[in-house]
Amino acid sequence: MIDTLEALRERYPPAHGRSVAKQLSRLDHHCIAFIALAPFVVLATGASGEMDASPRGGPPGFVKVTAAGTLLLPDFPGNNRLDSLSNLVENDKIGLLFLIPGGDETLRVNGRASLSQEAPLLAHFAQEKRMPRLVIEVAVTEAYLHCAKALMRAKLWDPASSQMRSVLPTMGQMLNDHTGMQTLETQQEMEARYASDL
Repeated sequence: MIDTLEALRERYPPAHGRSVAKQLSRLDHHCIAFIALAPFVVLATGASGEMDASPRGGPPGFVKVTAAGTLLLPDFPGNNRLDSLSNLVENDKIGLLFLIPGGDETLRVNGRASLSQEAPLLAHFAQEKRMPRLVIEVAVTEAYLHCAKALMRAKLWDPASSQMRSVLPTMGQMLNDHTGMQTLETQQEMEARYASDL
């Protein structure tokens, strides 16, 4: 078992060249353009030894970049577990992974987050179908474009890689097994319920 940084580093050559030089301490115009096109981001947070990765989505550019270079993520309606938000109350470190459909590169952003209900920040989302309850404001400490290898290996956007939803049980059936609660909601009914709450 590898349990020290020294033992880990012995297994790999050192990072060098562009993989090191590409890391920025702020968002540049390329990062800002990438975020403006991204309809999907994964939030990574952690506190008290627990970790959480949470998907967030919206129309391209739903994550805003302020003139000062901070990020504003709206907290749209969800399941109210508040896993990510609870972590951020305890530990303000956050990692973000932005994806653009059709593109194999991703944008990684790390920073420190605060939760805000301030009207000027909420006003950035006045045109949305629903106003967020709060905004996650991220002061960026690191930003860099991540190479395309992972998504290329996955062939994520290749239509030949797509799976029919029917290869899995319905979400209702899986949740019945996970929770022991018996519901009769069909996949179509669940999707319709979600659509009304987007």
